Amino acid sequence: MNNYTNTLSKTYTLCCFIFVVLVYSSCGQTNTFKSEASSKSDKINEIVSLYADYDGFNGSVLVAQEGEIIYKNGFGFAHMEWDISNQTDTKFQIASLTKSFTAMLIMQLVAENKLDLNLPISTYLPDYPKENGNLITIHHLLTHSSGLGRDASDDKKYNQPKDMVNQFANAPLQFQPGEHFKYSNSGYTLLGYIIETISKKPYEEVLKEKIFTPLKMNNSGYFRHQPLIKKMAAGYVKGFGDFFNTIGSDESSAYAAGAIYSTVEDLFLWDQALSTEILLPKKYMDLMFEKHIPDPSYNGHYGYGWELINKPIGNTSETVPTVGHSGSISGFRALYTRIPSINATVIFLNNTNRAFIISMTTAITGILHDKPYDFPKKPLAKFMSKVIKNEGIAKGIKFYKDHKDLDEYYVSETELIVAGYRFLQAGNAAAAAEVFKLSTEVFPDRDNPYDSYAEALKTLGKNKEAIINYKKSLQINPNNTNAIRMLKELGVDYINE
Repeated sequence: MNNYTNTLSKTYTLCCFIFVVLVYSSCGQTNTFKSEASSKSDKINEIVSLYADYDGFNGSVLVAQEGEIIYKNGFGFAHMEWDISNQTDTKFQIASLTKSFTAMLIMQLVAENKLDLNLPISTYLPDYPKENGNLITIHHLLTHSSGLGRDASDDKKYNQPKDMVNQFANAPLQFQPGEHFKYSNSGYTLLGYIIETISKKPYEEVLKEKIFTPLKMNNSGYFRHQPLIKKMAAGYVKGFGDFFNTIGSDESSAYAAGAIYSTVEDLFLWDQALSTEILLPKKYMDLMFEKHIPDPSYNGHYGYGWELINKPIGNTSETVPTVGHSGSISGFRALYTRIPSINATVIFLNNTNRAFIISMTTAITGILHDKPYDFPKKPLAKFMSKVIKNEGIAKGIKFYKDHKDLDEYYVSETELIVAGYRFLQAGNAAAAAEVFKLSTEVFPDRDNPYDSYAEALKTLGKNKEAIINYKKSLQINPNNTNAIRMLKELGVDYINE
């Protein structure tokens, strides 16, 4: 073999060796990431499942890291009446997460030189009252520093943008524009109206044309309560332990401040686009995420349609910068959180009025950072009710007393009272009385336990004891009109002693 051939052979062998090393190294990194993602997924599933079991979550969740979805799932019911489960493609009203989309549409117009952030809005809305219109800029509206109130003072709901704007256009400003932050749905309603005026198209159409269609967010749209929307979750509120449907509520009047519906999967498409220039050139995108104004309510800052907050990492004392937004509307709760430092995203959509989505996000942030995190505390009243059902009232009450001081459980006056009323409504006044009596012992300085205990006693025909407890309730809260009315039915004209 000549020197050339020998050299060529050695070179080829070396290249093969390097290739094999790189392949195995790459495979090792991929396998490691998949293994870590699987471990994190299991931990996330455990924590979210527990919250769902404890009635703290009813919706859909998605968690991603490094552009990959590491966990997604649905919990509870999209339609409780029919036992239709929440899925990852279930649609939810996202409430104020809408503001981030409205801000994007505004910034797209800025990038197209159709709007100037620092010109007064009267430049674009010549019919808007000049007294305010000459003071407020687009920047003020985007950062909730316009001086406009949170909502229109007129409670009537309108569906036409001009009518919505006219509700507050002539109202005096609450402070000089730019002076400080004060959250304002009215300000984002006004931004929607500006988008329509400049584009000469409805907000809904512009939203679809400039964001939803390019990103293939096919399961997102503008919510109206009358049209049928496939796979749309119903919203629920909870009162005295039972859920009630909010289906009759028309939230389309939330408009550019809160009328979008979406899914966790579609919001992940949105999330991924925010790291690109698909929707907006980088210099304008960066401007959206800039800390423009302090937001005291969150101890953070507000950008253009974004909350910029240092959030806790699990149960440690450490925090991490996040970009996101929360949302709350009748029967729905939402929370979207990006953690840029680890390229991670946590999305929660919930279709009840109560959800521990902040606590779950904190725990998941801990999981993603390989830091310790808290599990949800067990609702003691709920576990007591199970014991009563299986082993009787005496053992249930004992269970509550034995566990009420343990860290793994939490006690709640409301939940204990609800547990009692469940028995009362089921015709078991004796069990209800025992639970209500327990509530007076656990919360002796609250009026509601005595009032509820008195009601159970009255149902059992123990009127003298009922009168004593109604009076105790009134001693704590003289404005308890129900107790006064019940005493009157029992032949007692109560005078606060």
